[in-house]
Amino acid sequence: MEPYAFAALVTPEGEGTRAVQLYRAILSAIRLGRAAGALPSSRAAAEALGLSRNTVNAAYELLRAEGAIAVAPGAAPRILPPPPLPPSPAPGPTPPLSARGHQLAAEGRPWPAPTLFAPGRPDEALFPRDLWALALRRAARQPQGAAFAYGEFSGLPSLRAALARRLAADRGMRVSPEQVLVTPGAKASLTLLAVALAGPGDAALIEEPGYNGARSAFGGAGLGLSPLPVDGVGADPDRADWGCSPRLIYVTPANQYPLGARLTLARRAALLARAAECGALVIEDDYDSEFHWEGRALPALQGSAPDQVAALGTASKALMPALRLGWIVAPPALAGALAAVQRALGLGANIHAQGALADLIESGQYRAQLHRISRTYGERGRAFAAALRRLPIPSVADPTGGVQLTIRLPEGVEARAVAALNAAGFGPVPLSAFCIGEAQEGLVAGFAQATPERIARFCEVLTWAL
Repeated sequence: MEPYAFAALVTPEGEGTRAVQLYRAILSAIRLGRAAGALPSSRAAAEALGLSRNTVNAAYELLRAEGAIAVAPGAAPRILPPPPLPPSPAPGPTPPLSARGHQLAAEGRPWPAPTLFAPGRPDEALFPRDLWALALRRAARQPQGAAFAYGEFSGLPSLRAALARRLAADRGMRVSPEQVLVTPGAKASLTLLAVALAGPGDAALIEEPGYNGARSAFGGAGLGLSPLPVDGVGADPDRADWGCSPRLIYVTPANQYPLGARLTLARRAALLARAAECGALVIEDDYDSEFHWEGRALPALQGSAPDQVAALGTASKALMPALRLGWIVAPPALAGALAAVQRALGLGANIHAQGALADLIESGQYRAQLHRISRTYGERGRAFAAALRRLPIPSVADPTGGVQLTIRLPEGVEARAVAALNAAGFGPVPLSAFCIGEAQEGLVAGFAQATPERIARFCEVLTWAL
């Protein structure tokens, strides 16, 4: 290498003596592939760089010790090729999923369908962006104290207190802030309860048809699932198999998902009596209880038996599912232990989102938001049901709550209807996907995004599929 080219490549700088600086600069050039072949002699390098020959010799000696160059008397230093890497072992097989992992992967795989008219999906256009942005900004500016790190894992005290007051006033729950555990959503709440309160091989009763998130949470915890049949007035305890001795019983009494039935007072009492006989905890998913358009809303089941019922809720429909904010109202005797399990499983929620939600609840904006969207969703649901009643299918009743309804179909039509609607940009879910026993055929379609034009197009495509 010519001395002038060497000088252009090498700039001694940084910490250490000039010899160390020069050593690092030459070594970097070699490793980057910018220097190859022979280096200038120590005399030529010293003249090109304006350094003493002793400094260059010291740097060359460090490079020789590193194995980067070879130095022989009377010859220019030669750059050595890097030593060969040891042979890589033959790649082994990637460990497969366990049987439980395969089960969860199958349950958790998203439907390959559009989101328009998908059940459980609110209308993004109704999300209060400006209100949320202001509340989130205020929350982010607040000092968090213990919650800044790993304290208050079960929720900010301000949100737990706000939720306790709201649930007592609006849903008739008997609840203190200490019973409220803030989670990342309904599935996280179900996973926490399943892991903490049942063991592998224990049984759980779940509604049939029912929420497949409960099915995946309980199945993922190793529980056996037994159907709790549902009809037009909700879950029917008399038709369940109580011989399985369930540890957990999952119900959606306020607005059964996906059929939309409301559990009657008589069946509520029967369910609690049966649960007490076998020592099971009732998990009350207070699903879509905010949206109620017909008759008098019944109080939450938890208010009748707070020691026997764990109630769940989320902000998914009032605000948006992606906020990942839910809560459990735990029985008083279990609240402390469940909080410890929650921390062990890492099922905490974002503190700034919690602070913003507490702000909206305390300011009354959350209630105002519910009133606004409830009125809109009620109008859209009734318009959708009215249009469906003009089709040659079993009659569809007006929804009494929620953001979806069930469309019963003739036998053998479900798969064709789903495929046609998916192709047209709609995302209803087959009713059979909500069953663990004998499949029922139909569609579960959301109506939160149901404009007149979309309703007309949905009905046109469904009519063609029939």
